[in-house]
Amino acid sequence: MDALLERLRAGLPAEALITDPDITASYAHDMASFCDAGTPAVVVLPRTVEEVQHVMRTATALRVPVVPQGARTGLSGAANASDGCIVLSLVKMDRILEISPVDRIAVVEPGVVNATLSRAVNEHGLYYPPDPSSWEMCTIGGNIGTASGGLCCVKYGVTAEYVLGLEVVLADGRLLNTGRRTAKGVAGYDLTRLFVGSEGSLGIVVRAVLALRPMPPRQLVLAAEFPSAAAACDAVCRIMERGHTPSLLELMDRTTVRAVNAMASMGLPESTEALLLCAFDTPDPTADLTAVGELCKASGATEVVPADDVAESELLLQARRTALPALETVKSATMIDDVCVPRSRLGAMIEGTAAIAEKFGLTIGVCAHAGDGNTHPVVCFDHTDADESRRARESFDEIMALGLELGGTITGEHGVGVLKKEWLARELGEVGLELQRGIKAAFDPLGLLNPGKLF
Repeated sequence: MDALLERLRAGLPAEALITDPDITASYAHDMASFCDAGTPAVVVLPRTVEEVQHVMRTATALRVPVVPQGARTGLSGAANASDGCIVLSLVKMDRILEISPVDRIAVVEPGVVNATLSRAVNEHGLYYPPDPSSWEMCTIGGNIGTASGGLCCVKYGVTAEYVLGLEVVLADGRLLNTGRRTAKGVAGYDLTRLFVGSEGSLGIVVRAVLALRPMPPRQLVLAAEFPSAAAACDAVCRIMERGHTPSLLELMDRTTVRAVNAMASMGLPESTEALLLCAFDTPDPTADLTAVGELCKASGATEVVPADDVAESELLLQARRTALPALETVKSATMIDDVCVPRSRLGAMIEGTAAIAEKFGLTIGVCAHAGDGNTHPVVCFDHTDADESRRARESFDEIMALGLELGGTITGEHGVGVLKKEWLARELGEVGLELQRGIKAAFDPLGLLNPGKLF
């Protein structure tokens, strides 16, 4: 420990090091349940690339594991500390270095908060689409690490589609540049995409070149009530089959709607079994919403209400963004799943989740990026009740198994971390797992970067 601190101090300002155990303990984990976390030896908050390189050179010399962190809003344990590690928190590297309206790119450090970047590029008439529900807190580095998504991905895609290039500090302290600043580029293997979603296991992202889009018109939202989740999912299939391109297509089940109302008094219709929100940011969103409204009625919607204006639309979107925090108030703890299935199997996924909730005697609310088939079943349980905690964990596993049975994936945007290691192996298969481990060994032969995550 003394040797580690001595070496770190040789290349870092005093304020970049935290050794007080009461403070370092607060950096031990992210927001996931049922994920073990160790005790870090030290927390480092660098401000420069050179400081990150110094940390990695020190870690390599002394064979000390390093756990990279952003805002710790993750839901898979990917940012959890291991015993004796260096926690490398990148939140102080929070500068927007460049915004280019001509090239339609932004160059940012990893600690930039998603919402901060979004507002900054808006001032230039530009738009950064990836918008996780935690966008007011989560960082771009964390978004890249977990390949996060958000509400608008049905039209605009996920984080991976906006990362053009990266600067990455490797395990031994070398600086790697990947990708490009240009609109096109196919030189060599796509190492940039390899780092997106790698959860800090291959290198430390210290700079990112991000693609931007022109600012679209303000979107208008339609809310449709359904007598069943199956009917709402049928509407989703009809909307996509007819070629519509909504900027948002979100679903909340009855449990979620009631939780949102209880927490935020949103006035959502509690009589509904499923509430579907559909938005368009086209030049004539009213016409698009009218067409979608008819499809919803054909699927059995009992009420279809288009928002009158942008303000009412924003209120509905706020209700959706409130869904996960609201479900966290139902019981003392939650496990938030992240299973993505083909859109055509969305109804089966939600109905199967309801059956699992009944089987285990638990409250499981479901909100979903329905246009992507990305469901977020939220298992609500009393963490002080050992039996209920056991049932929560078992139900979580059954939900993931159901997703794989329906041709889906164990995670659409939250990542694997600690929580889903076992399930990643099942999804990848023996050959896939062997190759991924080989990639890890090529970038991090000593196994120092975020050990114990992914596999």
